[in-house]
Amino acid sequence: MRDTPRPQGTVGELRPWPPQLRPGRALAHTPGASGSGSPHRSDSRPPQTPRGGRRSGLDGRLGTTPPVPGRPTLLFLLLGLPALCFALITWQVVSGGLLVRVDERVSHALVDPQRFYGALADLGSATVAVPVLAVVIGYVAWQGRAAGLYRWWLPPLAAAVLMALVPALVVPLKVLVDRPGPPVTGPGTGYYPSGHTATASIAYGAATLLVLPWLRSVHVRREVVTACAFVNLAVGYGLVRRGYHWPLDVVASWCLCAMLLTGLWVFLGRSAVSRSSRRTSSGTPSSSSGPS
Repeated sequence: MRDTPRPQGTVGELRPWPPQLRPGRALAHTPGASGSGSPHRSDSRPPQTPRGGRRSGLDGRLGTTPPVPGRPTLLFLLLGLPALCFALITWQVVSGGLLVRVDERVSHALVDPQRFYGALADLGSATVAVPVLAVVIGYVAWQGRAAGLYRWWLPPLAAAVLMALVPALVVPLKVLVDRPGPPVTGPGTGYYPSGHTATASIAYGAATLLVLPWLRSVHVRREVVTACAFVNLAVGYGLVRRGYHWPLDVVASWCLCAMLLTGLWVFLGRSAVSRSSRRTSSGTPSSSSGPS
């Protein structure tokens, strides 16, 4: 006996039952089926997503299908992991746990009050780090305005606001934790977290995030990022070696600033997407002098 033929129906018809296997024919969307490699579909069926309708990624490149692969993992590493480390270190410092005892031993072994280490620590002072950020803010603002970017003032303003938030966050933490400093510093409290480390991390880190889109060469970008990391490591090393801070004071500031800089990075990326979308919708081509 031959099977009774089934009605095919229209392309857009919704059926309440799943597709059934038919004798002598494979499913149209079976993975790995032999043939041309593309599923059987009607020519009248519209494409899934037009390329022009895709949302752009955080860096402003059109055609990135959301969600961006690996973005949740990256954000967890840049936000969640530093937050957990900061909470753990703060709890250990407040309760006088095992990490504090290890921290004190490491500090006693590393302290060497030489002037060179004090000069490294001074790279994180407000008189050195903040003017560097101010110069970069002025440069990026001038470049953005000259290029005619939409809301050119927003990235520099965001970096300036983030720099202003550093004392508003660090000073209350110093008062609440009230940790005494290493023996070299003499009597006194309020050393956790390190203010010099936070100032250097935000100033040099924000300056790097601002200037990177204006650098055409990948090699130069890597050098700028490497220089930023080197300066921040030098500041932390100088603070510990000179005896100005315990090692955990420096590490906690790095964790706190990693979260703040991640927020700035995401904000700058979304601002770039907004400018790119505005240029695309208005039909104006991007300026050749703008960020790559």
